Amino acid sequence: MATGTAARRRAHVVLPQELMDEIDALVGARGRSRFIQETLESEMQRRRRVEAFQRVVGSIADGEIPEWETPESTAAWIDGLRRGWDETSDPAPR
Repeated sequence: MATGTAARRRAHVVLPQELMDEIDALVGARGRSRFIQETLESEMQRRRRVEAFQRVVGSIADGEIPEWETPESTAAWIDGLRRGWDETSDPAPR
């Protein structure tokens, strides 16, 4: 992420008035830059994930992982993992 002590540059961005009004109503005019930055960072992360997923699509042969054959078998497999994690995790400190 580009937040923190990273160098900053000014960018001129043109947006529809309705969108600016909506952003200002949500975060205020003083929060506009931060909101736009966080939104853009989130979208960049999403796009990087999509690219990564597209690179690996088809890398596992059908039937190679039985738990992934159907949405139902995948959900059951994940539920089993989660139950195992819950059973082995340390209780919350008191």
